[in-house]
Amino acid sequence: MAKKTFFVTGTDTGVGKTMVSAAILEAAKTAGKRVLGMKPIASGCENTPEGLRNEDALILQQSASETLAYDLVNPVALEPAIAPHIAAAQTGRTISADRLVGFCRGMQMRPADLLLIEGAGGWRVPLNDRETYSAVPRQLGVPVILVVALRLGCINHALLTAEAIRNDGLPLAGWVANHAEPGAMSCEQETLNYLMAHIPAPCLGVLPWIEGAEPEALGSYVGVDVLFEN
Repeated sequence: MAKKTFFVTGTDTGVGKTMVSAAILEAAKTAGKRVLGMKPIASGCENTPEGLRNEDALILQQSASETLAYDLVNPVALEPAIAPHIAAAQTGRTISADRLVGFCRGMQMRPADLLLIEGAGGWRVPLNDRETYSAVPRQLGVPVILVVALRLGCINHALLTAEAIRNDGLPLAGWVANHAEPGAMSCEQETLNYLMAHIPAPCLGVLPWIEGAEPEALGSYVGVDVLFEN
């Protein structure tokens, strides 16, 4: 059974949740840990001879310390590259928090030191007309790791997301600042200093922008020791 499970969310879509998750998995592997990653829902999948496949889910599959079937990593694969609840409706499918929690609990039963569950978009992304993705980590009762893209507006987005996570009764285990696009943002260090002072959780690292970087190259930019405390 997985000893530690964390849910990875972002301040928005396109902030680099997958690369941050993969970097954390790689750092933990380097520390001798058995690691697993999953992305329960993935929209924007491509048709392949093996079935629908999502680039982000494949990265998590490759970063695991054991071989996993794709359907375990990404049990709900949707072709339209739009919000999951809309993609599901367009393909005649229904997504519920209970169903996703079941997939996650199944992965939790596998032996590992660390399991990362990557969400989709931000904290309040809809699953259906009644539920948002935040219902999944709430039902699982797992701590959250927040990914913050270093760009204009990130302070507001980060603080609001951290507040929402706390208001939902979940601990924020840490956050990662990510350069999701090339070039430094204006007043970047001042922004980082403010976030470090006002997000009530440790900063696990600051990931640089490296064109075409493999997850192995990013693992050295994050610290994972705090995730295994207690």
